[in-house]
Amino acid sequence: MEPNRYRHYIGIDWATAAHRICLLDQEGQVLGKISVPHSGTGLAQLLEWLAHHGVVPAQAAVAIETPRGAVVETLVERGYAVFAINPKQLERFRERYSTAGAKDDDRDAWVGASALRTDPVAFHRVNLDAAEVIQVRELYRTHDELQGDAQRFANRLSEQLRRYYPQMLALCPAGDQPLLWDLLELAPLPEVAHQVSAGQIATVLRRRRIRRLTAEQVLTQFCTTPLHVAPGAAAAASAHALVLIAQLRTVHELRKQTLKQLILALRPMRTRRTDPLRPSDAEIVDSLPGAGTLTVAAMISEASQAVAERNGTALRTHSGVAPVTRQTGKHRGVGMRYACSQRLRNAFYHFAMTSPQADPLARHHYDELRQQGHTHARALRGVADRWIAVLMAMLRAGELYDPTRRKAWRAAPEQTP
Repeated sequence: MEPNRYRHYIGIDWATAAHRICLLDQEGQVLGKISVPHSGTGLAQLLEWLAHHGVVPAQAAVAIETPRGAVVETLVERGYAVFAINPKQLERFRERYSTAGAKDDDRDAWVGASALRTDPVAFHRVNLDAAEVIQVRELYRTHDELQGDAQRFANRLSEQLRRYYPQMLALCPAGDQPLLWDLLELAPLPEVAHQVSAGQIATVLRRRRIRRLTAEQVLTQFCTTPLHVAPGAAAAASAHALVLIAQLRTVHELRKQTLKQLILALRPMRTRRTDPLRPSDAEIVDSLPGAGTLTVAAMISEASQAVAERNGTALRTHSGVAPVTRQTGKHRGVGMRYACSQRLRNAFYHFAMTSPQADPLARHHYDELRQQGHTHARALRGVADRWIAVLMAMLRAGELYDPTRRKAWRAAPEQTP
């Protein structure tokens, strides 16, 4: 975007209840300010206010701190050029205008519009995603949130069992195992465990298809000496544990349903091709070794713009794979990037962890990094970085993954299948 290309610059200080707007002309002079509520009526009021000031959507640029939401979508659909900026970057722009640390909503809106006018390179143009991408993103985030809820409930369950029933954790160390839930419901207290028969336990093991344990081993663990706790403590902790199990079962079922919906939502994206001779982006990502449903969903939805633009640099930084270099004088340090999308970082981390099991070249690269002294996490980021380069080449060429096309193929001939 060229400087002063637009006739008007609009800064929006986004909020949950009301938004503060500042309008500048091409020379940076304030033409007006307004506050509108976060509602359909408020957004209609904003559009009328802009039209009253002679703002032409095709010749106006909008600065805002969030890349999505009702405000962004309304303005983009009306033809406005909307540019997003990280809140931390906007905070640094604010310091450029006031070293005293002054801050208010009007100032933030003005700083956004002024910074967009003078430093457009710091902003990123927002494009609306297709409806199917939005649906996949929402399902993926829902599954991610449910997974976090399940982990929190499981940790709480394990903590309750350590209080009064550690022999259960000897059978199932993690609180997220359905076998543990069944056994706890069968014997919620240590004194009740002595009344459970081997046949009841065998039924539970058979239903869960558990072969690593026998009914006799479980009974032996049940008969171990229980912890001595204060009167009523075991009953209270047991009641809490049963509530947590009910929550875990609900979250577990919701995760399964969400994953099924996500698989159905991705299916048409894999098969729909804009060019009959070239596979779709989802199909290309899915061809990567070790890429499962969640990996494909994360790359297609959380990094939709970077994938659509074939922008490997943006994908590296957005996923946290690219390191951060800090150099001053004779000191130079390279560290991990923390300013990134946590969901995308987790997706690439798990993908890099599973891909060495499916691809010998990824395994070779991981082993090399470990031999050089890098930690496990750092080596996985290196594997993910290599995969991003491969993915960008595949997307630009419109081809599925072919290990023989990689330059590293000859570097590890003994590991090729």
